[in-house]
Amino acid sequence: MEKFTTFTGTAAPLLRANIDTDQIIPKQFLKRIERTGYGQFLFYDWSHRPDGSVIADFALNDPRYSDASILIAGANFGCGSSREHAPWSLLDRGFRVVVAPSFAGIFYSNCLKNGLLPIVLEREDVDFLGKQAIADAEYPLTINLYHKMISGPNGFSRSFKIDDFQRNCLLNGLDDIGLTLEFEDKITAYEARHFPAASFSLR
Repeated sequence: MEKFTTFTGTAAPLLRANIDTDQIIPKQFLKRIERTGYGQFLFYDWSHRPDGSVIADFALNDPRYSDASILIAGANFGCGSSREHAPWSLLDRGFRVVVAPSFAGIFYSNCLKNGLLPIVLEREDVDFLGKQAIADAEYPLTINLYHKMISGPNGFSRSFKIDDFQRNCLLNGLDDIGLTLEFEDKITAYEARHFPAASFSLR
């Protein structure tokens, strides 16, 4: 998993509340066995008509936001099912950060396990950032995970909360497998003691 320390990117607005995981990545696209390739289907039912044609006025179809890497969203983002494909699709589309007033619990956890940073801010701050992103498609934000700060032009600066363990995992690029490999020597020693006739390797 890629380390997340300090990140600067432009913001795209999608200020709708209760965006569920079936809207983030609709169920008909959950046929791939890889973690990649889902970005093209992100918000597909909102961004395309039933015949597959593009809906031009959907926010993320605006070419001004083609390089956006920070999504500004409404409350309860990621509600619905627990599908891990939702953060995969956001990452594959190029997003590294989602800012919202609140997140569904399982989605929030899945984001952190996959290197996508969910940031909870007060509703008025999220609304402010959304309006700035609408007015300026090049609106930049910088996230310093070490100091747990998000900042932007004209003096905007806010702190955000994140569990210390989850923060450490992101700073060091450790997913669940990476965390396990941190203890490879101890696991190998344990296996050697309890199963001396076998040969084990975690790699």
